[in-house]
Parts: sequence; structure tokens; C-alpha cells
Amino acid sequence: MSSFSIQDSLPRDWAELIQSELASGRFQSLEQEISLLYGEHAEEIAPAFKNIFRAFKETSVEQTHVIILGQDPYQTPGLAQGLSFSIPKEIKPGWRAFPSSLRNISKALALDGYQALPHGDLSSWASQGVLLLNATLTVQLNVAGSHAQIGWQALTDVLLYQLAKKKSLIWMLWGAHAQKKQALIEQASQESGIAQEILTASHPSGLSVYKTKEPFIFPGDQKSCGHFSKANALLVKRGLKPIEWSGLSI
Repeated sequence: MSSFSIQDSLPRDWAELIQSELASGRFQSLEQEISLLYGEHAEEIAPAFKNIFRAFKETSVEQTHVIILGQDPYQTPGLAQGLSFSIPKEIKPGWRAFPSSLRNISKALALDGYQALPHGDLSSWASQGVLLLNATLTVQLNVAGSHAQIGWQALTDVLLYQLAKKKSLIWMLWGAHAQKKQALIEQASQESGIAQEILTASHPSGLSVYKTKEPFIFPGDQKSCGHFSKANALLVKRGLKPIEWSGLSI
């Protein structure tokens, strides 16, 4: 494969947000690492090379109104597709391969008054203005967090920072890792004077869904954090169209 270029791979509107950082050469080592990894070990890396920046391709800067921030792509072969928490439509909720995080997102939707997920492909959310972004955009298969230190988070941090300086957004920060971005978001808000709405809860994966003072789902499965209905109420208040959280085509 040819050398990986962030400038050439990011959609133009997203690249323009960070033009000065790209021009400075700040991400050159990341570009070199990705060129090497996909050039020599592409079959061992997720997602597929064409889907590294899929979140930005599916949801433009102008269209983005809600952000669901994940940590890194699914490390299990066949799951990661470039959108946080999303998996291929063919993998159904009853299957063993269906991730626990998506099972709990589905449960939370139902508790929040929406339909449970018919499958795990969340691309229809992306097309409605929900940026489904992982802080780290690649991973070695079967090794969780393996690319966390190669420079992705510096890139996604600056993209999120510049986006927050540009427009008011609704952020869903699930778990401690995502919530570390809150300071970055608040700093951008202070500098720009643009208010941000931040919704926090525990991470939806496994049993951690019930933990912390802000559970994603409350013990006993009687109610959820309500983030989906809260986000829609905020969108309507801003004169924007609510997200069809249950509108996944089968």
C-alpha cells in the first residue's frame, strides 16, 4: 500500500478543522506507523484500512450534533467497522459474538422508551448526525488497547477540541476513559463561549454497566441513564430533528 496520509484520508471538512496541526507535521510518526502496520500486517489489524476514518465519512462536521465516544475498536475478528460500538448487521443480538456493550445499549434503549436493537449496525445513527467515534482508531486483533499509544488519541483529541470550539454538541461519555475527555470539552467551551451538553454514565460493557454513582443501567434493570431520550429532548429544544434511535433497518 502507499503511505498513509491523514490529510488525504480525512474528509475535507474534518481536515480543515485541524489544518494547522496537519501542516505542522505533528502526526507524521502516526502516519508512518499506520503505513507500516497496514502495509505488512493488514490482516491482523481492525478495522479494514478503508474504514479507519469511517466515522468522519459517515457524519460531516455540519451534520454532527451528538457524539458517542468509544475507547478503541472491537478486537474480536469480524466486529470492528469503523464506528464506535457498531458491528456488522449480520451479527444478531442472540448470537454469542454480539458484544455485551451492545446488549446493554439495546437494553437501555428499551428502558428509555425505544425499541431494542434488531442488530448491531448503528450506521443509521451516524447518518442522522451521531458521530460514533473511538478515541483510538485501530487495534491489533485479539489484543485490546494495543494501539492506544501510537498517536491516535492526540489526533482525535484535537479534532474533538476544534469541533467543540465550533459548535454546541451533545456528548455521551460512557465510562472512565471517555469521561477523561470532559476537561478537554470544557476547555474548548470556555475558550469559545459555546455551551456543550455532557451526559455521563458508566460504560455499557459487562457488569460495569451497573457500577459507579451514574450507572448506565440501574441495578434490577428497572431504568437506564436515559441518555437517548435526554439527547432527543435537547435536540428538539434547539430546533433540531430528534434521532430515530429505533430506526435501524432490518
